[in-house]
Amino acid sequence: MVQLKKETIGQLLKHAVDQYGDQEAVVYSQEGLRYTYKQFYDETTKIAKALLGLGIKKGEHIAVWATNVPEWLLLQFASARIGAVLVTVNTSYQTNELKYLLKQSDSTTLFFIEGFKGTSYLSIIQQLTHQKFLQSSSNHHPESILPMLQNLVYIGNGEIPNYMKKWDQFIELGKEVPDAELTEREESLLPNDVINMQYTSGTTGFPKGVMLTHYNIANNGYLVAQAMKLTNEDRLCIPVPYFHCFGCVLGVLACVSVGATMVPIVEFNPELVLQTVDKEKCTGLHGVPTMFIAELNHPTFKKYDLSTLRTGIMAGSPCPIEVMKRVMNEMGMREITIAYGQTESSPVITQTTTTDPIERRVETVGKTHPHVEVKIIDPVTGLKVPRGVQGELCTRGYLVMKGYYNMPDATQNVIDPEGWLHTGDLATMDEEGYVKITGRLKDMIIRGGENIYPREIEEFLYHHPNILDVQVIGVPDEKYGEKVMACIKLKEGSSLSTEEIREFCTGQLAHYKIPEYVMFVDNFPMTASGKIQKYKLKQDAQGWISTNHLKTV
Repeated sequence: MVQLKKETIGQLLKHAVDQYGDQEAVVYSQEGLRYTYKQFYDETTKIAKALLGLGIKKGEHIAVWATNVPEWLLLQFASARIGAVLVTVNTSYQTNELKYLLKQSDSTTLFFIEGFKGTSYLSIIQQLTHQKFLQSSSNHHPESILPMLQNLVYIGNGEIPNYMKKWDQFIELGKEVPDAELTEREESLLPNDVINMQYTSGTTGFPKGVMLTHYNIANNGYLVAQAMKLTNEDRLCIPVPYFHCFGCVLGVLACVSVGATMVPIVEFNPELVLQTVDKEKCTGLHGVPTMFIAELNHPTFKKYDLSTLRTGIMAGSPCPIEVMKRVMNEMGMREITIAYGQTESSPVITQTTTTDPIERRVETVGKTHPHVEVKIIDPVTGLKVPRGVQGELCTRGYLVMKGYYNMPDATQNVIDPEGWLHTGDLATMDEEGYVKITGRLKDMIIRGGENIYPREIEEFLYHHPNILDVQVIGVPDEKYGEKVMACIKLKEGSSLSTEEIREFCTGQLAHYKIPEYVMFVDNFPMTASGKIQKYKLKQDAQGWISTNHLKTV
């Protein structure tokens, strides 16, 4: 069994430099930017010194609101090298969500780009901070909505108010900082220090700041790389967002832990991914199922040479069996793995291997990672269930978060006194230790006393030749408590009726599992990290039912 690394993220990067200094570390293909490990390390030194020049203390919270731009990557390592906590901001956030995060996280500094998908980050930040900085230059200091925020650094070329700094001005601050000051700070850091704070995607309730340490994420990245058989000869295309563990741990830290080359995509675009894999001869590719679906169904898919692809990870939401088969057969990713976990567990708990048979890779989420404990319990009694019996998956080990920032009660709700993290996911484990995720505790549909697991119906409906994607939800019903609804995205040029869907299920699924309602959709509401927000689908469904004057009795 591989040993856990007892080192900081700065030390992890330094070891990669010592072994693979002249190899490519980062390739931004479209932007024409390339760094060897040595060059990348030197760049992070400049940024680390600039952070010291800005006055950032050990343990201080600094936020970054950006797509997968090179500056984000540099900040990930530079902040770790000075012991600052990098607070990662979801690229889909709007005004209220940003205000909540900055205030709840006590961030003192915010790095941000111009904007994303039609949202101007600059306008939002001006709106939130204009009064604060205007008043701080006057004699009176009224109560601010963001009392901790002191520094705003803009990564872009537009015009900005004079209370903000441009990235180049920020870098200048490091030029007077002596090397000895950075060395002294680095030597004061410990692997168990919190270094990264990610806000849960908020599929329910207020987002919570998950506190992760060097030890948590450096080791998770390393063990993920081992499961993928990733080496310094691999080139991994990373189109998943950095602000999420999938990007910054399974992508970035997995590569650095073995000296592989990172090939990031700034903003996901299916054709750009295909083009980059072809041009840069990538051997690995990460993605959530919706990304792989978009790549496979792109009109120019056959134009690109993907023959170098070998491995990668599909995760983030359940992986449809048919999609997985196409990824292996049509994209040549014979050694693709499935990973399962959550932000609170750094994130990966279980993973399939590159040699698992296809059935294991499409029907399970693999076995428990080394150095990790997993048990499946009855959610009511808390007792461990026998193999093959469904229950809630719990995990314990190096990977469990320090807790939710400033939310002790919420932390106690998910980490029990014995250190077990309760995931809220329903699962079974077979005799050989393979885990199947069967749903979320809160997604379970209870129809007239029958427990229905949406995943089972979804997997069945994926076999229909006209269906591209499907999500199954429960909608309130006066008689049965809940009824089953299938939300379906059809393949281009296809048509289906509710009757045809129900006919397809008849004789294949128990009558109570057959969807009572079928809502055809163009897209699913999603978090920026690719998780489908079933609670939003449920809201849409209620409106759809009343608009169509359908009874739920």
